Amino acid sequence: MPVSTLTSKHQATVPKQVREVLQLAAGDRIQWVFDPAGIVRVRKAPPPDSELGALEATLAPEWDSADDDKAYAGL
Repeated sequence: MPVSTLTSKHQATVPKQVREVLQLAAGDRIQWVFDPAGIVRVRKAPPPDSELGALEATLAPEWDSADDDKAYAGL
């Protein structure tokens, strides 16, 4: 089982085995998932664009119209 040591700045190196399994590369983001049983899981975070797309899908249609685009274009 891979192990990392926390530095004085609370940083840790992701072990090679974990990087390989998650297909992580420099600059990739990781996401911490908390389980109600007290287990913490780590996974590769989705690209920021997909997070914005998920958020956009929750917005009400009245906030996404040509009139709104025109009104707020100069901001």
